[in-house]
Amino acid sequence: MSPAAPAPQRLIAVVGMHRSGTSCLTGSLQRAGLALGEVHEWNRYNLKGNRENQAIVDLNDAVLAANGGSWDAPPSRVRWSAAHKARAREILASLADAPVAGFKDPRTLLVIDGWLELYPAMEFVGVFRHPAAVAASLANRSGMERDMAHGLWKNYNRRLLALRRGRGFPLVDFDVDAASYRATVERLARELGLDAAGVAEEPFFEEGLRKASGSDRLPLALHWLHGRLRRAARATIRP
Repeated sequence: MSPAAPAPQRLIAVVGMHRSGTSCLTGSLQRAGLALGEVHEWNRYNLKGNRENQAIVDLNDAVLAANGGSWDAPPSRVRWSAAHKARAREILASLADAPVAGFKDPRTLLVIDGWLELYPAMEFVGVFRHPAAVAASLANRSGMERDMAHGLWKNYNRRLLALRRGRGFPLVDFDVDAASYRATVERLARELGLDAAGVAEEPFFEEGLRKASGSDRLPLALHWLHGRLRRAARATIRP
């Protein structure tokens, strides 16, 4: 990114598959001091809001559409136009006053190259959830069939692991018990240089946020990938 272009001093993206705890993690980090700008704080399927900046969602959607895809039909290759990059610079400029800014949109995993071109020092935090729980949540929200949901879970989480291999960021398991999840997020906030006390004093997480569980017998490929994610989560955030 050009040194003259206004942008936040630090930028942290929360990445993961849809319906996988990205909103909860982002809301928790917001309470620890992560500046998100104007975000959604309520919707029908997420009573505390998905914590998404609509401008970023719209841009990611536009990039996907220009490449013949969408969030639920990921294109194999993505190219950003000059207009897309210009819009991203405007969004980054809107966050420039924040010492530590962040955003969350699961689509980011599908269009990440353009964001990294504009902000190479972007930091990441990943989160994942059992594929059966994701499939159940997508079925409840939009009537998506399980096989399609499983396919999307695999696509997104393979991209998540590939991104992590190159960037070495922490992963959070959204399926752990409530006490372990809260402790993990507090440790994560400290590792990111945020205010962990903000997480502890007013926790964003509530057990009711998890309305689906992962109990289905999985195809071998999904079981293997979920195991890799769990091992990575255990290895990257220490007590």
